[in-house]
Amino acid sequence: MIPDPAPTLRQLLAFYMDAGVDCALAEDPVNRMLDDAPEPATASEAAEPRRSVRPALQTQPSVELPRTAPPTPDAAIVSAREAAATAQTLEALRDLMQRFDGCALRGTAKQLVFADGNPQAKLMLVGEAPGRDEDIEGLPFVGRSGKLLDLMLAAIGLDRSKVYIANVIPWRPPGNRTPTPQETQICLPFIKRQIELVNPDLLVTLGNPSTQALLGTRDGIMRTRGRWFDYDTGLRTIRALPTLHPAYLLRQPTYKRLAWQDLRAIATALAAISA
Repeated sequence: MIPDPAPTLRQLLAFYMDAGVDCALAEDPVNRMLDDAPEPATASEAAEPRRSVRPALQTQPSVELPRTAPPTPDAAIVSAREAAATAQTLEALRDLMQRFDGCALRGTAKQLVFADGNPQAKLMLVGEAPGRDEDIEGLPFVGRSGKLLDLMLAAIGLDRSKVYIANVIPWRPPGNRTPTPQETQICLPFIKRQIELVNPDLLVTLGNPSTQALLGTRDGIMRTRGRWFDYDTGLRTIRALPTLHPAYLLRQPTYKRLAWQDLRAIATALAAISA
């Protein structure tokens, strides 16, 4: 049996891209399977006779400190809830999220993607999680779906200076995978506090994950989009409207007509508030 030829570098890179490996976390590759294995001796080291250590150079054996175990999901949720409650401003919230270590996504993302737009805006939009472009620039909705969102806002006379944009998950999941339920629950206190601090008059959830996470519904986006919900911050009730995520519209452009209906409803609601 003739063995398969070794893959070329181009084929390996294509395989990694298809698997979602599209960015490097360090300069040098690390074999995680060998983290605890001793370094193999080189040929010269193996041939060299072992030298005795002079007493003057002997030191006490080093004591390895115990590693701190990562918090359990339940503990991380409690920690996030307690931390978020202490933030009195958006700047304080951003700072504590930068230092929060209860979500593993923080360790694989390049940076925190906090928000974009005007914190004093009457309209706040919330998506699910940042992607590759957002992770690089540190701003939400700056890739292809972000460009479409800008066009959608422009269609009703808005731009980023008149809205506030954030995500439920502030760190990019590796390979743009779907966030786990535990990751969503850990990050949920932060976005809820962010909504409280911005205190918009209208809240728009972009896509099914953010709609279900914030509005507590289990219905799919096709059943919830275009319907007004009440979002309770604990201090006041905000009108909330789910709509289709721009990334979904890029894959299914025939549904842009539904998104246009939602945009018109948003424009009407904003006009009523300003009247």
